[in-house]
Amino acid sequence: MSDTLEQAADCLRRGELAVIPTETVYGLAANALNAQAVSKIFEVKGRPADHPLIVHVRPDADLSQFAAQVPESANRLRKAFWPGPLTMVLRKSPGVPAITTGRRDTVALRAPNHPIALALLEMLDFPLAAPSANRFMSVSPTTVEDLDGAIRSKACGVVDGGPCQVGIESTVVDLTGEQPAILRPGMISRAQIEAVLGVKVGEPEDLARSPGTHPRHYAPRTKLILKPNVTPEEPGLVFGKPRNLHQLEMQRNPEAYAKRLYSALIELDKMDLPLAFVELPPDGVEWEAIHDRLRRAAQSE
Repeated sequence: MSDTLEQAADCLRRGELAVIPTETVYGLAANALNAQAVSKIFEVKGRPADHPLIVHVRPDADLSQFAAQVPESANRLRKAFWPGPLTMVLRKSPGVPAITTGRRDTVALRAPNHPIALALLEMLDFPLAAPSANRFMSVSPTTVEDLDGAIRSKACGVVDGGPCQVGIESTVVDLTGEQPAILRPGMISRAQIEAVLGVKVGEPEDLARSPGTHPRHYAPRTKLILKPNVTPEEPGLVFGKPRNLHQLEMQRNPEAYAKRLYSALIELDKMDLPLAFVELPPDGVEWEAIHDRLRRAAQSE
C-alpha cells in the first residue's frame, strides 16, 4: 500500500526516511539539512560516508542558501533544464551539513521533475537528500514493485508515483572550475549543456564530487558480460531483436532504453542465472549515459 504525501511529509519532518518517486529513479529521502536524518540514509543503503548526496530543491529555490557561490552558468542551466534530470555541483555554503556532501566543500543540487516530488518539496521547509532507494552499488528501482524489501522495511513512508519516466540517474555537471565538466553522464547530454552555456564542456578533475561514480554501480547480482552481439542461446538483454523465453528485448531509442534498463536488470536477477549477456547499443553520443550504466553494472568488484 502506498503512503500519502501528507504521511511522507510527516515522516520527513520527524527526521525519518521516505521513499519518493522522481522522474529518474525512486529516491530514499531525508531532510538534507538534518545530519542525523541524513546519517540514516548512509546506514540503510550501506553507502560509504565519503560519497556525496544530491540535494533536491524547489525549481525556484534560492541557491545561495546552499551554495557559497552561484555562477551565471548555474542560473542559465537551471533556467534551461529545471525541473529536470540535471544536477549542478557548486561550492557549498556552511549551512549544508558535511555528511550530506560527503565531507567535501561542494554540494550537488537539482530540482526533480515529478509532480509528487515537487508537491512534497512545496509542503516542506527544507530540501531533501534523496539518493536512489537501493543498497549501495545495486540496481536503482524505477517502480515501487522493484523496491528492495530491506529498503522498504527501513522507510517510514513509501509513496507510489508510478514508473519513472527517465529511468536512469541525472546528468551531473561540475560548475566549480574555470570550465564546466560532466561528472556523471545522463539523459541531458553534453551537447545540450554546451548549447546553453556557449562553451565546451571539459574533462572532470574530481569525479568523487558526484554520486554514482564508483567503478561498480547500478549492478544486478547476476554477473553481466557486455558483447557486440548476443546469440539466441545466451540469456540476457538483446538490442531491438525478437524476444524469446530467455531474452529481454531492449528498444532502439535511447530514451526508451534508459526507461526500461533497470527494470530489465532486476528481471534478469529474478531468473537466477549464473551469468547474463548484454548486447551493446550504438556508440553515438546520445547513448553515452547508457554505456556508462552498463559498464559500471558489468564491472567486477
